[in-house]
Amino acid sequence: MQPSVLRQKIPWFPKIDFQACIGDQECVKFCKNGVFLWDELKNRPEVICPLSCVVGCDACSQICPAEAISFPSKEELRRTMRGLIQEAHQAVATQT
Repeated sequence: MQPSVLRQKIPWFPKIDFQACIGDQECVKFCKNGVFLWDELKNRPEVICPLSCVVGCDACSQICPAEAISFPSKEELRRTMRGLIQEAHQAVATQT
């Protein structure tokens, strides 16, 4: 399933600090949306489908014992969403 155009404008996906990652694969096991894949050659997780991450969900970062996963702040997410809503309102206004 292809992410929507709107989803592509929302920069919400995990970033992995490979220096901190302990390679326990908890993120890969936990995420049921296919965001992560375990790279056998590098022996670490990779974010392969960032747009499959549920906007606002940071559960994988919460379960990571090494705190190696980060996301934008919730305030950054709110600013992005407000901007997209404003953009959508402006688009509708110009169409009428």
